[in-house]
Amino acid sequence: MKAVLKRFRIKISHWEYWPTELVYGPIFPVFLWYCLRARSFFFTTASNPGIQHGGLMMESKYSIDAVVPAEYRPHSLYFEPGAAFSTVESALYNHQLSYPVIVKPDIGGKGMGVIKVENARHLADVISQFPVPYLVQPFIDLPLEIGLFWARLPGQETGTITGIVRKEFLQVTGDGKQTVRSLLMANDRYLLQLPALEKLLVDKLEQIIPDGITELLVPYGNHARGALFLDESRLISPALIQRFNRVCNQIEGFYFGRLDIRYKNWASLEKGLDFSIIELNGAGSEPTHIYDPGHSLFYAWKEIIRHWKLLWIISMENKKQTKTSWMSLKEGLQMLKSHFRYLKKCKHGFKQMKR
Repeated sequence: MKAVLKRFRIKISHWEYWPTELVYGPIFPVFLWYCLRARSFFFTTASNPGIQHGGLMMESKYSIDAVVPAEYRPHSLYFEPGAAFSTVESALYNHQLSYPVIVKPDIGGKGMGVIKVENARHLADVISQFPVPYLVQPFIDLPLEIGLFWARLPGQETGTITGIVRKEFLQVTGDGKQTVRSLLMANDRYLLQLPALEKLLVDKLEQIIPDGITELLVPYGNHARGALFLDESRLISPALIQRFNRVCNQIEGFYFGRLDIRYKNWASLEKGLDFSIIELNGAGSEPTHIYDPGHSLFYAWKEIIRHWKLLWIISMENKKQTKTSWMSLKEGLQMLKSHFRYLKKCKHGFKQMKR
């Protein structure tokens, strides 16, 4: 009961943990103003013609892979739920994918359903329970991860980087005395993740880590999975902008969104070496550098509105210059209905999974 009350206090006192409705609600009239100017509630679907629905929601990650040059991303294999393990295993062999691998929903959101699979037995268990179409990808074993937000106006050859977030994975450093559970309970951010970790790390929570040894518990750079987000927009440089203009300009029909990138070190990333785009997000992207604990809610509102304005400009220019159309009201409402139905199915399905 004490831990429950403490988790509640942490959530109340840190806006970064508030429900999306509370964070976005007060500024939503600004978005409605842009809808009014565009005469459409779904104008954002014109922002990225190369991505299904502009990347607003219900976009297939597998289809996005098709527009990202292979040299910049991990190879993805697509499977329907219920696919035989022999079929999946054969595909892994044919494409020379070795363990560990990542299994994740083809249509995802906030790290939901992403699982690192260590061996064939684990993979068989996971895919036998997976409730929705999924991808299998190699685990990108690079130590660092950022989210890089990029935007380019239609008709212009160069874009810009509007924000960078560095992601620190959920990990603990042992003292030779405390259990993993005790170490997690001593950290406010990790305490919030304890209920989920009790299901994922059943055998590990009571272990004692040797003094000075750091152990990675969640290898995903996702805020909802316990990662710490730190604003590193100060690292935006002309060299980095030039490098990612070259990368992003090769992604056909991409003008606005966030690249989630694993990389070796900053020096090599600026040179365009030793990195992989593990995910590309379009119109539905958040400027996730706002979730730095040092930022106020007012700063977050300012950044969200700044990116909404940019999204509106890009969408309007795409409609004018490339004749890209956006969804009709009927199509958009159907997409919303499908989105909520899909989320409900995922939440129920992943809650039932034994991992």
